[in-house]
Amino acid sequence: MSKDLNRLLRPKSIAVIGGGAWCQQVILQSERMGYAGHIWPVHPKAQDIAGHSVFARLEDLPQAPDAVFIGINRHATIEAVQALSAMGAGGAVCFASGFSEAVAEDDTGGDLQDHLVTATGDMPILGPNCYGFINALDGALLWPDQHGATPVDKGVAILTQSSNISINLTMQKRALPIAYMVTCGNMAQTSQAEIASALIDDPRVTAIGLHIEGFKDIRQWEALAATAHAKGIPLIALKVGASEQAQAATVSHTASLAGSDAGAQALLDRLGIPRLSALPDFLETLKLLHCYGPLPGGNIASISCSGGEASLIADMAHDTGLTFPHLAEEQKANLRDALGPMVALNNPLDYHTYIWRDEDAMARAWSGMTGDGIDLTVSIVDYPTTDPTDWACASRAALKVRAETRARFAVAATLPELLPEEVARELIAGGVVPLMGLREALSAIRAAGQISAPADTPVHRPGTAKTTHMLTEAEAKKALAEFGLHIPQSRTVRGAENAANAAQAMVPPFAVKSIGLAHKSECGAVRLGIQAEDVAHVAADIGTDEVLIEEMITGTVAELLIGVVRDPAHGFVLTLGAGGVLTELLRDTVSLLVPSSPDAIRTALSQLKIAPLLAGYRGQPPADMDAIINAVQAVQAYVMQNADTLGEVEINPLLCTPDTAVAVDALIRKA
Repeated sequence: MSKDLNRLLRPKSIAVIGGGAWCQQVILQSERMGYAGHIWPVHPKAQDIAGHSVFARLEDLPQAPDAVFIGINRHATIEAVQALSAMGAGGAVCFASGFSEAVAEDDTGGDLQDHLVTATGDMPILGPNCYGFINALDGALLWPDQHGATPVDKGVAILTQSSNISINLTMQKRALPIAYMVTCGNMAQTSQAEIASALIDDPRVTAIGLHIEGFKDIRQWEALAATAHAKGIPLIALKVGASEQAQAATVSHTASLAGSDAGAQALLDRLGIPRLSALPDFLETLKLLHCYGPLPGGNIASISCSGGEASLIADMAHDTGLTFPHLAEEQKANLRDALGPMVALNNPLDYHTYIWRDEDAMARAWSGMTGDGIDLTVSIVDYPTTDPTDWACASRAALKVRAETRARFAVAATLPELLPEEVARELIAGGVVPLMGLREALSAIRAAGQISAPADTPVHRPGTAKTTHMLTEAEAKKALAEFGLHIPQSRTVRGAENAANAAQAMVPPFAVKSIGLAHKSECGAVRLGIQAEDVAHVAADIGTDEVLIEEMITGTVAELLIGVVRDPAHGFVLTLGAGGVLTELLRDTVSLLVPSSPDAIRTALSQLKIAPLLAGYRGQPPADMDAIINAVQAVQAYVMQNADTLGEVEINPLLCTPDTAVAVDALIRKA
């Protein structure tokens, strides 16, 4: 990341250009948060703004300001940015709208944004069309509206393009300490990845949450992920929207199965950034990361005084990837000592109410659910809205467990509103993470256990050439075979007589296929199990002048799809899935980005629903996984060699046997 945002985000002086209510709020917000630096209003006519003497011109300021809120119209904003850049200001927030986001209504918006970027020079800006940022650590708020942030000594950083969502997030009542709230606006000059990279430099930031509408520069995101991992700062994302895949001429199954969002998911997976789908889950995950950082995995223990809650968390965790390990003998001994003989010992555990209000006994029982192999212990406690004082024993017991065991420990309410904010703050202060809502809690635990190191190899970026040329099946197979893909013995011929002669030189049975149709099986243009004496008749009946005759593969364990489509926003999306007639029926796929390592490919294949077939199902022989991975690697090699002109590649099916993997159909679209 090349831009230095330190002066802008952590300013010792703030200038505010403009005199309206928005600009007055910027001054008042910083003062209320205890900002100790200089505040300099700039306005050509006003004498006093929010109790501060006003400078008529930027040139009258005592020195170049570190951070500037520009609250004037779009045309004047460009002039101000140019002047600030020339005087060496640290950076600016461009509040005005009417730039690229307004192109549909105003043809000048795009040009104005270009002029704005030119005017910035080396000075970083946020926006335009941007609310700015809240620095709750230093009390610096270049922020023109209401917010719910409070001063903190350390906390999480949140970045979003949506000013309205950012306001809402600051109003959370979940005891999440927010150190920075940054809105990115149009990102005309400074990207979300660059801002996040600058925030990582602040040792008071414990985790970063990214509300992402789109990825501008993949290389910046790769650099951010690498830096964050090296510094131990976890990143999570709430990715919305869909990328534009520019597949006007799509003809493969791959493109329809992958969808426009597959590239975004594959990129986040590659960067080691877990993806959340809802704002409450997003906030709860940040809270968990603030308290404990990434979890080693998804092994959890749950304890509650209700069998209903024990069953509820077990059911809700089903299919999330979270597991409840069986209790070890040492855990059982500790639990039996604390609970006596009348409680059935399981995980999740219903400890009944025999020990309620006995804080020491509660702490001993809850401690019994911690230990080696447990990544997080969850005590389910719902505090009543009528009189929560009788539940204070639960808070004290949780704090005692954390103090005595140092284990990662959570108190989770089944409903978000049944864990009061003041209780949550008390728990966080004592090292216990309060999780509001059982669904949100499980989502947060899952995400916190998915944070991983980013891939070492950068994503291979595609070209932009218009890809309208379709290779024939024979041409596509030949091209891929040159990179190591196994294909059947075959002949391409015209006419029934030539077809009969070709069959004499190969081993039956045969597959006879038309040449020139994209989805041959849907047109009845694929005939299987043909004997040599029938080839001439089938070739004459198939419907095209040119036909492909190839030897059939026997002993198939499973059929796979290997597909790659060009995604301008994310690179080449590699899709692996169930192939053949099951492709559309099962829609069983997983997506990666090119290039992916053999280990990543093997892991992806294990996630498919048909993975048991590949492993050898019900006594059947397993597929040759090395051969399958080699086939995928061959496709990747072809893609990278032809990246500038390639639109998509598909093999469907790849026939997988115990000792080989053979592509019996292939499609390539390129320039």
